[in-house]
Amino acid sequence: MMEDFFVKKKVAIIASSGGNLFYLGGKDPAKLLDELLMQIQAAGMDCTSLQFIAAKASMDNIKDDTQAELYSWDEQTNSPVVTAVGTIAEVNKAASLIDKEIAKKIDHGEIDALIFMSADPKGANIHTVEAAANKKLPATGTGGTSMATIASKGVNVISTSGTTGTTNRTRAVTFITSLSKHFGLSYRPIIGKAATNNQFEQSSASVIKRINLRGMMLSSLPGFIAMALILAISKIPGLSGLSEVFDLMINALPIVLAVVAAKQVAELDEVSIVAGIVAGVLSVKGGIIGGIIAGILAGLLVQYIFRKCVEWRFPATTVNIAAGGIAGLASGLAVYFLIAPVALWLGGEIRALIDFLVSTNGVLAGLIAGLLIWPAIIGGVYHAAILPIVLLEMEKTGNSFLGAVDMVGLVMVSAGITLANIISPRDKGEAAVAAPGFAINMGFGTFVEAAYPFMFSNKMIFAGAIISSGFGGLLVGFFDVRGTAYVPSFMAPFLSNNATGFIIAMVGSLICSFLITFFVNKISRKNIKSLETKKTSNELVG
Repeated sequence: MMEDFFVKKKVAIIASSGGNLFYLGGKDPAKLLDELLMQIQAAGMDCTSLQFIAAKASMDNIKDDTQAELYSWDEQTNSPVVTAVGTIAEVNKAASLIDKEIAKKIDHGEIDALIFMSADPKGANIHTVEAAANKKLPATGTGGTSMATIASKGVNVISTSGTTGTTNRTRAVTFITSLSKHFGLSYRPIIGKAATNNQFEQSSASVIKRINLRGMMLSSLPGFIAMALILAISKIPGLSGLSEVFDLMINALPIVLAVVAAKQVAELDEVSIVAGIVAGVLSVKGGIIGGIIAGILAGLLVQYIFRKCVEWRFPATTVNIAAGGIAGLASGLAVYFLIAPVALWLGGEIRALIDFLVSTNGVLAGLIAGLLIWPAIIGGVYHAAILPIVLLEMEKTGNSFLGAVDMVGLVMVSAGITLANIISPRDKGEAAVAAPGFAINMGFGTFVEAAYPFMFSNKMIFAGAIISSGFGGLLVGFFDVRGTAYVPSFMAPFLSNNATGFIIAMVGSLICSFLITFFVNKISRKNIKSLETKKTSNELVG
């Protein structure tokens, strides 16, 4: 008996791309099967048999000449393989052979459980269903009509549901939870670890550890840049009507952040996205801080409600509706009634502090920000502290004081250092390293790390970068500039409140870092030549 307990349970997957399922993952068999196989392995079970008929169209509109593929199980590689390609009629004939093979395995006790998805118990799966009924094997699956027919033929269906509202992940977790409970196995769903090339491993990170403010901010950044672009375009004569679009996009930012936060925390595909949208809509009054909080709460609740509903053996469709809808609504209402006023006040106070510092002494504020921004990004503080403040500033005005310092102090300084190493490198190899970095900084407003090899190899260049950044920040404060990075350098001035001042600040910091690096490289080359000359002289004397 103990030996039987430790033998891994063998599972067979019997499925087709289906009618409704086709639009909910069935048209991408590889991704659907990868998710299912990952959860099977997480439960300590093995997939040993597979019959998956993948049509190129929904089975609801199938024709005899519709193209299809047949996936079966390769016991050599322990992975799905395509074993037949042709019309649906041709693939069904090939599938009937696999159906008989799986039925024989069931008869011989080589299969312990079955997962059905949009199966055909009266056609391509008739022998498998009959054998499973004779052995009373536990089965689970989706596809209302087919599962009802399978149950009516005597198969021990332990859970079933329709396909509507499900995703690859939620279906897989529901299936394996049901089978694990039936067999008394310990199973913890793998959430948040994507499957790649059929190689799966369980993520050890808990849901709480997936709360990453830096990741949420960076993922949401495109939304802020889009808003800044609308602001710039609205300043063009004749396009002032876009100012209403700008106001609309400001209100959309909390929703963007809520969706990103919920998705990253829950990792339940469309279910977490829907929860994030619902929560985000209700958190608009709380600004981006309210949106982040709502999204995190939604992600946590999605996980909790999803697991509970699966444990209670709710149908997969109901699980998704409950997890996505209730989680989004509960977290959104919590922010709407309790957290939004505090979040809005906090965001306003942070912006007010920045405005106060700049209005009191903009030159000093810019100088200090410029001097500190390189140590901040090297020390890992930038994304944790500065970027959130930049986004808070942009939330109301579309541009930012610290965003302008970012562009002149990091991007332009990096561009100046790399440009100097293109024109006057210490050795020829450095020019090849510097060129791509310069192009990316100028063309895309990012990749400040391109300057690292030169800064870390020479203390003078490192000091020059900080000095140049401080000078650029000083100019930003002097001209009272608000702007943003992460956009092409030629576009940045048009997204600012003072294009002329921003151009002067950008050019100033670039030239400063360029000249310092240029002369440091020149001195380094002279020192290298001097050392080589002395070495040659000593060798001749020796």
